[in-house]
Amino acid sequence: MATLFQIIPPKLKHALFDRGQFRADLTLSRNSPIPAYKKCLREAVVTLNQWFDNGVDINMLVNARAWLIDQVLTLAWEYYDRSDCTDIALLAVGGYGRGELHPESDIDLLILLEHGDYHAHQQHVEPFLRLLWDIGLTVGSSVRSLKECCEQARNDLSIITNLMESRIIAGPSRLYDMLQNSISVDNMWPSKLYLQAKFEEQRKRHRKYNDTEYNLEPDIKSSPGGLRDLHMLGWVVRRHYGTIDPSELVDLGFLTLEEHQLLIRCRVFIWKIRWALHRHCQRCEDRLLFDHQENLAERFGYKDDKGSLAVEQFMQSYFRTVMTIAQLKDLLLQHFDDDILKADEKDNIKQLTERFRIRNNYIETVNKQVFAEYPPAILEMFVLMTRHQEILGARAETIRLLREHRHYVDSDFQTDPRCTRLFLELMRAPYNLTATLRRMVRYGILGRYLPEFSRIIGQMQFDLFHVHTVDAHTLLLIKYLRSFTYKENERQYPIASRVIRKISKPRLLYIAGLYHDIGKGRDGDHSQLGAVYAEKFCRRHGMDNEETSLVVWLVKEHLTLSTTAQRQDISDSEVIQAFARKVGSQKRLDYLYALTVADINATNPLLWNGWRASLLQQLYRYTRQFFKQGIENLPSKIDQVASVKQQTITLLNKSTTAISKVQILWSKMEDSYFIRHEPKELAWQAEGIISHQGQNPLIMVRETHDNEEHGGSKIFIYIPNQPNLFAAMVAALDQLHLLIQDAKIFTSTHNYGLETFTVLERDGSAIGKNDHRIHQIKRHLEKMLTSPNRFPELIRRRTPRQLRHFTREPEVLISTLIKPKTTELSLTAADRPGLLALIGKTFVELGIEVRRAKIATFGEKVEDRFIITAKEGDLVSDENYCEKICQKLTKTLKDATRNN
Repeated sequence: MATLFQIIPPKLKHALFDRGQFRADLTLSRNSPIPAYKKCLREAVVTLNQWFDNGVDINMLVNARAWLIDQVLTLAWEYYDRSDCTDIALLAVGGYGRGELHPESDIDLLILLEHGDYHAHQQHVEPFLRLLWDIGLTVGSSVRSLKECCEQARNDLSIITNLMESRIIAGPSRLYDMLQNSISVDNMWPSKLYLQAKFEEQRKRHRKYNDTEYNLEPDIKSSPGGLRDLHMLGWVVRRHYGTIDPSELVDLGFLTLEEHQLLIRCRVFIWKIRWALHRHCQRCEDRLLFDHQENLAERFGYKDDKGSLAVEQFMQSYFRTVMTIAQLKDLLLQHFDDDILKADEKDNIKQLTERFRIRNNYIETVNKQVFAEYPPAILEMFVLMTRHQEILGARAETIRLLREHRHYVDSDFQTDPRCTRLFLELMRAPYNLTATLRRMVRYGILGRYLPEFSRIIGQMQFDLFHVHTVDAHTLLLIKYLRSFTYKENERQYPIASRVIRKISKPRLLYIAGLYHDIGKGRDGDHSQLGAVYAEKFCRRHGMDNEETSLVVWLVKEHLTLSTTAQRQDISDSEVIQAFARKVGSQKRLDYLYALTVADINATNPLLWNGWRASLLQQLYRYTRQFFKQGIENLPSKIDQVASVKQQTITLLNKSTTAISKVQILWSKMEDSYFIRHEPKELAWQAEGIISHQGQNPLIMVRETHDNEEHGGSKIFIYIPNQPNLFAAMVAALDQLHLLIQDAKIFTSTHNYGLETFTVLERDGSAIGKNDHRIHQIKRHLEKMLTSPNRFPELIRRRTPRQLRHFTREPEVLISTLIKPKTTELSLTAADRPGLLALIGKTFVELGIEVRRAKIATFGEKVEDRFIITAKEGDLVSDENYCEKICQKLTKTLKDATRNN
């Protein structure tokens, strides 16, 4: 114990715990020792936090807190001890056993008995443990005999690990020695078996966090690259090599001195965060939640700048730190694999080139001078990893050589024709491109070869829309692009799967993917900035003008397809014509579509729901049709309506619906009704209306048709027109926990309302063929629509924790569209449960009717657009009235944010 705490100077120990003063306080509180212990701990906490604020070494702080608890426990043990107790000992286990305690860490204890006679010690143990809880310590305790410890350790990886880290606090040391001898590698868990089990344990733990260091709300203890990864290294070293001193990894040749020092610096950074996090939350909290990130960024002195927020800079430092830990951990585990797991195996060597070979499925250099003598070999190695599927990675020594020689990747290297050819060859990889690019990032090569890429490594965006850091998102996008060629993805990505097979140069897509977000974190439009960098890349790599033009255009316009589909009316042929003009050709449309689908999926898997998929598919099909007929050949409205009607009649001829009745119904509809609906949807509505009987409103629910892919569910209502229908419907659908994606509202000349809502369940799925759910929806809507003027009570739901943390100033804008002349109201606000219903209620109060709605949610932000009229159907154009609408809606949206 003396060796463990030698880092703490005697003067600081005395300042933290004055044994004489403590005994005096005990004497003063004769009735109970609790006040003296509480006073001691309270003063120590203040002292430790002052030291933290003053920049005292965090290694000393976590050590000092463990030492402090040792003093408290030793005295408490003595307080209840009997002099004849020679068969019981108090042991520290877990992190406390390592001598590492953060402010709110659990204090794990083992009360070790020589024999299983619990009752003999019950009067001693129970008041001791009760005292610890009474003085405010969070204790995790167990009482076991030596025999029980051995039996449980033999069958449980966690228990053997805890006992390995144990140390004695009080009691006879012979008991501790007996325990350590019983659980030694000679008696149980040989190091090979132990390492295999720890490998599997790590795989399972990492899988819980999606095998990435880049979770936006990481667990600093358990996430990949976190403290638990460092612990694992220590456990293996202790089990196999019998040392608790990590510096001995240098002596073993597993780490260089520089690498060891880097690992310690990384641990220091994570420990500082953990100390501050515990202190901020006042509990043992290891999740770096959005709620805490801003506070910690401020505490550690980060400041907002033009390109990024302080919290984004702080999290980038964190992500880069855990990436370094993961890199060094990989290096060490590869050493352990060779030295422990494969120690008795015969090497299987396959020569690849004059510079590289495969040893036991891992690539290595033939000698230590390869990178120094021929620097392009740095890229050559990664190219080889994409050409030979059997390669599982690089050997530890080769990884170290890469790290030691990566300074060769400089400006001369970047322009060396041998290197540029190799990088383009990498982009043609038949296998493992994404995994290889990830390795290049981890080993510090990609950021050196593409300095502009280094800026986005570990860069997070502080919102709920982007769930990955920019570099992780970029590489995931490339992974999605490559996955579109897999047969199993044809159903989920039907058009993307067809398109990707038509693309003759997929490497151009990958390059555009590498650069599409590379301008983020800088002051300016990231698409425009990225296009500038992309052009420089293309020129440097000798790409021809046509290829360069395509890559630059893709980077510049990579958001255009998704914004057009989600924010504009794609049933309007003029919108499609403008989009087709911007795209210019079917070839560019194919490239852009594949890039967009990959981008959305790689941004946030929850974004790719059926509705977004169908919007992009519709825009792709409409634009493709324009290219076939000629961009400038815009069909007249008369021709459009006639074509849609004819296609619909063809469908209806397959049913028993009387076409003559359909024609009468259609005579009461305006042209816009036909232009904004697909033929299958028109046929479905006509069949329902004509067959409907009774006074109740017609309510129909259906899945989207096969050719519409998975675009959500449609709810159609046919009802005599009356005020506030949209608001009543929105509130009713909100009560049903349905998410509205789109709304089409029409009024016939005989004053009937035809309202179609595209909806999804809360989890993003369609309603499906669930008869019970459909019946529930119809019954609820009928009840609400019998009297829409009695506005249904709005649901009050708790705002989810993550949403509650994000606020934004609402923006409301009213503009007049020229063709056709209509009023558009657009709003941007922080998302909250029931927000659309609240907006609908505000429309009622303002006397607004909604004719069309486009609803879009991006993480914590909503961007909704409405075509509105006054109650009488008049254009909303009066300046004072528009100002009143904007002010009222802005107040409503602000209140919604504050009240949640």
